[in-house]
Amino acid sequence: MADDLENMAERALDWHRAGKGAVLATVVETWGSAPRAVGAQLVVSGDGEMEGSVSGGCVEGAVVVEAMEMVGGTAGRMLEFGVSDDEAFAVGLACGGRIKVWVEPVAAMGEALLSELVAARAGREAVAYCVNIETGARVLSRPGEYGERFRADKSGMEGEVFVHIHNPPLRMIVVGAVHIAQALLPMARLAGYDPVLVDPRPAFGAEARFPGERIVEDWPDEALDELGLDARTCVVTLTHDPKLDDPAIFKAVRSDIFYLGCLGSKRTHAKRLDRLAEAGFSESEIARIHAPVGLDIGARGPGEIAVSIMAQITQRLRQA
Repeated sequence: MADDLENMAERALDWHRAGKGAVLATVVETWGSAPRAVGAQLVVSGDGEMEGSVSGGCVEGAVVVEAMEMVGGTAGRMLEFGVSDDEAFAVGLACGGRIKVWVEPVAAMGEALLSELVAARAGREAVAYCVNIETGARVLSRPGEYGERFRADKSGMEGEVFVHIHNPPLRMIVVGAVHIAQALLPMARLAGYDPVLVDPRPAFGAEARFPGERIVEDWPDEALDELGLDARTCVVTLTHDPKLDDPAIFKAVRSDIFYLGCLGSKRTHAKRLDRLAEAGFSESEIARIHAPVGLDIGARGPGEIAVSIMAQITQRLRQA
């Protein structure tokens, strides 16, 4: 996962299996300007360890106290907190409101169900953890039942059932270990993506140039086949070299990815379009390409170009 704060299910399972006990607290309803969205989680172990967050800090302490009392229990509990304007302002909100948090011991969820959820997440499978807050009935659901929520990536209440969407983490595949990639990959991680860099040229994709990054030294088409392309993935090609960019583009335009951006001038892109047409790609497939890549904000230099790319990807993800 790109952000450790989103690994709460995995952490809860680890603590439970270690014999510590664990409780998951999940935001189910909140005021409009809350710093943590519905679905955000905090996990607390029986030893008092905690990871994650359900607010900007104004209710964390109370949630932890309740969770510690519930370790090993067999039922969940709904907590509701009123947040004053003063408390809200202290954590960066414009006004107060109310927040509801569902607190649930792993012992109540069942290790088998939590293990299934963790396995689905590891396999990049979209699932929803559904719990009836009145009866305690729990089940994992696939996209067919709550399709709109999966598409919007939006957890929430459906009557008495809280539907917690667990979509695969967003992923960015960058083809070309160039200067722009050095700025783009850290930005992607900050925005919640799992970035992967693809470049068969060892001198370009050297660890010294991209410390700590995942680097795949295969040819782009082979790398994309190995990595897999799905609706939670975006692809950016940056090499300027058709021998490297084109194989990736050919794979990407016929996949389910939500964004494909390609570096190059308008003239370079025109030649690219000719090659795609000659290769038999349709107008609708070719139209999926964002090129020249990035929003037209007058970006100059690798850092600003990376900002424009990240902005365009965000726009495509959130407003498409």
